Amino acid sequence: MLKAKVLVIEDHDPVRISIIEMLEMANYKVFEADNGKLGIEMALRHRPDIILCDIMMPGLDGYGVLHMLNKYVETSTTPFIFLSAKADHADLRKGMEMGADDYLTKPFDDMELLNAIDVRLRKKAYYEIQQKNNEFKKLLSKTDGLTEFAQLINGHKNREFKKNQVIYYESDLGRGLYLVIEGRVKTIKLSEDGRELMTGMYVEGDYIGINTFFSNTPYRDTATAMEDSKICIIPVEEMENILGLYPEVARKFIHLLSNDNREKEEQLLQLAYNSVRKKMASAILRLYRQQTVKNELLSIARDDLAAMSCMATETVSRTLSDFRDEKLIDRKGVIITILDLEGLLKIKN
Repeated sequence: MLKAKVLVIEDHDPVRISIIEMLEMANYKVFEADNGKLGIEMALRHRPDIILCDIMMPGLDGYGVLHMLNKYVETSTTPFIFLSAKADHADLRKGMEMGADDYLTKPFDDMELLNAIDVRLRKKAYYEIQQKNNEFKKLLSKTDGLTEFAQLINGHKNREFKKNQVIYYESDLGRGLYLVIEGRVKTIKLSEDGRELMTGMYVEGDYIGINTFFSNTPYRDTATAMEDSKICIIPVEEMENILGLYPEVARKFIHLLSNDNREKEEQLLQLAYNSVRKKMASAILRLYRQQTVKNELLSIARDDLAAMSCMATETVSRTLSDFRDEKLIDRKGVIITILDLEGLLKIKN
């Protein structure tokens, strides 16, 4: 697995060393430069996924570095975060106008920097996917029916849902298909004792409600945004017209429905027969595999992790503590850092 590459350009040795140590602990591959000129050379040579750059440096300062990198095709779209002891609004404005993606004021804590990096890498991955197109979009350009479906999606305005906002409730009548454009969405069912069971987690490019659409029945679970999300809602009538006219679109969704059912069957088997440790490891690995950018930093609330693994929250906390003691993971609040991916994969019942 390729680690995300970070270039740190900072002339102050203690600060640079501290940042590098923290990033390496977070499992990033780190390159360093102690001046702007060397930083540009390192950026062109190693093509980092993101660049952290101090502003006040002798010779070529941070603004000069960003200006020069913007001239090269190889680095013009690389996420760029300024690090500065100056918190003046004019400096912030200047950096953003030049194309910087973020601006962190020293001193900053580790989580603030890690979160900023994670957000920028996620956005970078999303835009790369949009540019390169996934397999489904390549198929769209080759067949009339799928091209028509692509136009149908593009013709609908995306609806924004805030974190924890309900998209639809269990037993609601199906309105159509939901396509996740940005963010994360979970589907849950409530047990008789009031506990949540997470029946699915969906990220960019996933469709929600396929089962309900094809069975013409009410929704069997409740869908909720796990973070601020954008959703494209495709009405039932429009979907029926497309499926009736274009068999290739119908085949595509039958395939998606088959995969969705198979994943749910596997999830039920795991919940029924796996040990507590195995269920927790499977939940963490499932979150890892769903990432657009493969990174060992995962963000999920304890309650959501409990719903995914069908455990009590106390059991989740205890199992995560055991994993941390065994150096499999680290955990700070809602952030879980995978320290030993192979170890999690090898956990047995």
